[in-house]
Amino acid sequence: MRTLDIGTRVPASVIGLGTWQFGSKEWGYGDDFVERAGEIVRRALDLGVTFFDSAELYGFGRSERILGEALGDRREDAVVATKIFPLLPVAPVVEQRAVASADRLGVQRLDLYQVHQANPVVRDGTTMRGMAALQRTGLVDQVGVSNYPLQRWQEAELALGGPVMTNQVQYSLVHRDPEQDLLPWAREQGRVVVAYSPLGQGVLSGRYTPENRPQNSVRRANPLFWPENLERVVPLVDALREVGDAHDLTPAQAALAWVVARPGVLAIPGASSVEQLEKNVEAGSVTLAEDEVAALDHASAAFRPVGLGERVRSSVRSRLSRAFGDGPLVR
Repeated sequence: MRTLDIGTRVPASVIGLGTWQFGSKEWGYGDDFVERAGEIVRRALDLGVTFFDSAELYGFGRSERILGEALGDRREDAVVATKIFPLLPVAPVVEQRAVASADRLGVQRLDLYQVHQANPVVRDGTTMRGMAALQRTGLVDQVGVSNYPLQRWQEAELALGGPVMTNQVQYSLVHRDPEQDLLPWAREQGRVVVAYSPLGQGVLSGRYTPENRPQNSVRRANPLFWPENLERVVPLVDALREVGDAHDLTPAQAALAWVVARPGVLAIPGASSVEQLEKNVEAGSVTLAEDEVAALDHASAAFRPVGLGERVRSSVRSRLSRAFGDGPLVR
């Protein structure tokens, strides 16, 4: 497994494990998933996965507890990352919440402590004062952020007075906004972008069609899974199949390999089974050729998903057409 240096005592594997699903009923994995989660974590460690990402918001603390129990006496082999929900991220609250997260995880030190979202009212001065205090006491090693635009990431660094090593953002072949500024700056500064939803929550797997849409509430709420977008994503999935066939990879694996082909990027896909985890890890050992990356870039650029505005306009036009016919309404 290839690794990246994020300043922690253990290097971070380029394929990590996201644990949003652990203890979160909205994914619909059932009560037996707690046991499977433990099996997934232990198998991940065996395969060289070192980066495990959680958050106090996931399952309202259950994800952290499940992850901590699964790591057991192998916590020292892992980069344990979690996030504070920034409802009121002033310095004293940041310090209190870090202690609570460490307790749930069963660790003496949080390798990476991240701000889950940029608070629109509370600036990062007081938040980073709390982070700096946690670093001084040794409870937190590295500081990160999540869903931060570039300017706010830079401001957070100034407020901390040291590196904010990571920014966890949505990044995949169906969401490439971070390439505009976050990725170039991170490469230049030696920072790391942590890609969540690297498979577009599964839309790049080729598993879903307009006739076979996902059942869990998280995916069904995602516009990518609207029937019209599941039709539009087919050429991109076909391109993933073509690239994947050359490496004996599935479309999902090819999509993961594309993400971690970017310098300074690590991916944190979730896994609902040990088998899925093993496939994710396999993708981390594949190096795509430049022409393969370019082909996927091209197919991705051609994907134009339907947005809410377009869908509303289409619905209105359809209703008006049914009501008044196809002729012009205004002359």
